[in-house]
Amino acid sequence: MLSKIISAVFLTLWVTSCVVTSAEDPHMTRALRLMSETPLIDGHNDLPWQLRKQFNNQLNKVDLNILKTTHTNILKMREGRLGAQFWSAYVPCDSQYKDAVRQTLEQIDVIHRMCQRYPETFTFATSSKEITDAFKLNKIASLIGVEGGHSIDSSLGTLRTMYQLGVRYLTLTHSCNTPWADNWLVDTGSEPSEHNGLSPFGKQLILEMNRLGMLIDLAHVTVAVMNQVLDMSKAPVIFSHSSAYSLCHHKRNVPDDILRRVNQTGGIVMINFYNDYVTCSKTANLSDVADHFDHIKNVAGPGIIGFGGDYDGVTRLPEGLEDVSKVPKLVAELLRRGWTDEDVKAALGNNLLRVLSAVEGVRDSLRDTNPDDVPIPYDEVKNSCRTSYGYPTDASAGAVHSLSTLALLLTLALQILITSTAL
Repeated sequence: MLSKIISAVFLTLWVTSCVVTSAEDPHMTRALRLMSETPLIDGHNDLPWQLRKQFNNQLNKVDLNILKTTHTNILKMREGRLGAQFWSAYVPCDSQYKDAVRQTLEQIDVIHRMCQRYPETFTFATSSKEITDAFKLNKIASLIGVEGGHSIDSSLGTLRTMYQLGVRYLTLTHSCNTPWADNWLVDTGSEPSEHNGLSPFGKQLILEMNRLGMLIDLAHVTVAVMNQVLDMSKAPVIFSHSSAYSLCHHKRNVPDDILRRVNQTGGIVMINFYNDYVTCSKTANLSDVADHFDHIKNVAGPGIIGFGGDYDGVTRLPEGLEDVSKVPKLVAELLRRGWTDEDVKAALGNNLLRVLSAVEGVRDSLRDTNPDDVPIPYDEVKNSCRTSYGYPTDASAGAVHSLSTLALLLTLALQILITSTAL
């Protein structure tokens, strides 16, 4: 009951702020109208990781209506007109080969529990239709993206299980190589390439994601991986939180030639707000972010653009975009720069809805295809924390074992012979 009262108060404040703001700025009036007609779908928010860091995922210790230690709370989401959010189920790279799968499952769990605890605000979603249905009910559709291929521990079975739990995108790498894909740091020269992009198993995984209907997220990978996936994927791809490389030469951003390929293949780049990816410096402002929107629109058209703020996953945000409540200001700025209503609505959510629908269409076309159950070769994942159950015993190792056993038996027989002779 208290949660509903608080939400009602917030809604009243939100409506009041709309009236005041609209009276001051005709571009904001138009922005708010467009955001009432089309859901703002954000590609990446790390609030679940903050819930782990700050509260060890104990939601009973948190009031998301008024949480003050994050970029994201319910009041801010409502003020920012958030329509749908891909919540990041992220765990750090140092969990690779250890407990990454367990920790990722716990992040998936906390997202589900967040939706259950605040049903008046969130509704869990796994499809394009469920996003639009939630928007009609004035609820925030909540989807899950797993940020980093290390979270599946090189297992197609784990990938499929996470899909069944509601995960709808996988970022192929975070800031570390997996046993089957190179991460963006390879392009900086600070880490060696291990696969020249994707390994054969990495290519298997792409096709299995197509079969499942899981979005392939190319944020955090090398340019070689980007091109290989764009060559082979039957479905359009996403960059859930990346910006334009031409405006900020950071290897986490997307080069112009890849932007054009994303357009040709029907994908989307959801623009990141992190200062370091916007201006390649510690400071930035809202206008700098709008420049990235303009650049990508000019290079590859309005049909590939989306919002991927990376709130609660970064330490520095532009002036004017300090938290999720500020996004309408960016929409107003795009309108001020001459964006049409159609272009803005495409960037807000229509582009992502189109991409997700296309991915679902590819899934449906492959419904008669069997799941890929060929595991990654054991030598590619062998480590002290991994067992080899199910893998065939190596023939040469078996031969060595047999010879060792024979030698031991001969030694024992010789000792017995010597002993008996001595007696």
